[in-house]
Amino acid sequence: MNLPNSITMSRIVMIPLLLWILSPHFPGHTHGEQEILASVLFVLASITDGLDGYLARKRGQITTIGMLLDPIADKIMVTSALVALVAYNPQVVKLWIAVVIIGREFLVSGLRSIASSEGFTIQASDLGKLKTVIQIVCVVSAILAHGWEQWQIGLLIVPVRWIAIAAIYFSVLVSSISAIDYFAGFWKRIDHASKDRRKASVMTRR
Repeated sequence: MNLPNSITMSRIVMIPLLLWILSPHFPGHTHGEQEILASVLFVLASITDGLDGYLARKRGQITTIGMLLDPIADKIMVTSALVALVAYNPQVVKLWIAVVIIGREFLVSGLRSIASSEGFTIQASDLGKLKTVIQIVCVVSAILAHGWEQWQIGLLIVPVRWIAIAAIYFSVLVSSISAIDYFAGFWKRIDHASKDRRKASVMTRR
């Protein structure tokens, strides 16, 4: 297994560890310990998300298993974090919010699978990349909001809870718009592919 794939696998291994930290079974519930550890772990996992792809391209180590594992690891990471947060911090992460964001991930995965079977790909849009960044912010802030309403740094007051709420709703908005954007791109390509097949069929009959 090459380095990029090993990094992808490390992200998958981090997921059950994250769930354990966010569970009631985590030992030593000192104030802020769970939140800090879970936040650091999620940020590290998010960093590996970009690192494995960068290294695979730079080292020429793009493999079939890597192309399969990378999106799976991404989806499991986001899904697991949101499901855990529904129980861990339900005041910020409502069940319907998790359903919308997770549903978007499955929708895009389904569209990409169909596109692949039709012989074309749907590239990640700028909206999709923005969605990923916002999801990282909303998950980390939602974790931290479990332990703190706000941080006071000198005269500066950081409203942790309100940042988490704003980030989670913004994530829902961007995820929804991104899903529509992916679907529009998919429909355009699938319609074009269908027209090409019909033309080819007519030409063959002639």
